[in-house]
Amino acid sequence: MSWLWRLLAALSIAVLIGLWAYQDNGYVLLGRGHTTVEMSLTLFILLLLLAFVTFYVLLRMLLGSLHIPRQLQDWRRRRREGRAARNSRRGLLELARGNWSRAERHLLRHAEQGEMPLLNYLAAARAAQKQNAPDRRDHYLAQAHRAAGDDSFAVELTQAELQIAQGQNEQALATLVHLQNDHPHHPQVLYLLTGIYVELQSWGDIKALLPALRKHRVYPREALARLEKTVELHLLRIAAAGGKAEALAGAWEHVSRPLRQDVDLLHCYGAWLIELGEHERAEKVLRDALRRQWHDRLVALYGRLETKEAQKTLATAEGWLKGRENNAALLLALGRLARHCELWGKARAYLEASIGHRADALACRELGELLEQMGEKEAAADCFRDGLRLLRAPDAAACCEQALQSLANSKASE
Repeated sequence: MSWLWRLLAALSIAVLIGLWAYQDNGYVLLGRGHTTVEMSLTLFILLLLLAFVTFYVLLRMLLGSLHIPRQLQDWRRRRREGRAARNSRRGLLELARGNWSRAERHLLRHAEQGEMPLLNYLAAARAAQKQNAPDRRDHYLAQAHRAAGDDSFAVELTQAELQIAQGQNEQALATLVHLQNDHPHHPQVLYLLTGIYVELQSWGDIKALLPALRKHRVYPREALARLEKTVELHLLRIAAAGGKAEALAGAWEHVSRPLRQDVDLLHCYGAWLIELGEHERAEKVLRDALRRQWHDRLVALYGRLETKEAQKTLATAEGWLKGRENNAALLLALGRLARHCELWGKARAYLEASIGHRADALACRELGELLEQMGEKEAAADCFRDGLRLLRAPDAAACCEQALQSLANSKASE
């Protein structure tokens, strides 16, 4: 509507000027020397306006000609940028389609003339990686570093991801450690660094990262719990492999309180204590754990104890019989403990009761050895034959290995 009001205003002014000129044309006399020019005032005003418009147009043309070089330069720049943008779009599309060679070619064409050459070089590095060309990849990453200037975080993060994909774990570790020093709380840096440490089996370094992983929610809660459990199991195994019970106990003290209630960790810790001859310490750990929560694996391990106060250990286990008279694992443990106390009759009764409730190769072997020790060769042979027909039960070390493998498989499946 504004143009309509302007048109009406212009027409009104023109009408008023026309009426004014009609009433009185006026008179203008111009003279110079012996030359004089006379005309009406209206014509003089029109000629004056025409001269002004002509002068204005010529002046604008003159001034515009001075800007022609810059305008031509801007036009060329826009043309180059448009061409670079088209090649970038084409390169990214080819990269998404899996045409690595064509993607690399389009991404590099006029890359320096585009708005974001950094993105072109990073994408070209990925394309070169897919073609198994690490030299070209590193060259493009170097160009990306140059294009990024002082802010090279994206370049180094991409470099670490490509190195990991190529299996260059040591180089990726160096890159990620440098990134962590500059960005200690970045979730993707923490995630990649954890994956590298898992590949290198650097469990102590992973444990040092666990607080940051938990604080910044790098992993889902369940995945982080499995990772922490895997780390603690490996650290306990490393401590046990050293052959020093104090080192193993020290590693257990550094396990978080909630994980000390985990059955797998308790079973492995108890089994390794027994292997190192720390039966008294293992008895206390297993007794406390079984009072908090009952588990057949733990009570089966309790039956392997050879404490100095064997009678007291047996009495403790017999106190768990109330309400569990038909528990085959408890009966087997009681049979083993009674045998260690040289209570042959009680041991035989417990072992036979265990087999009666659940046929088990391990119980058959224990009973066969007991009967052989008691001189009943034929009965012992029958027990051994029965045990051979049953599947062999995994021992404590195998159970620990199974727990570690299960956790590793669940980690790899994420």
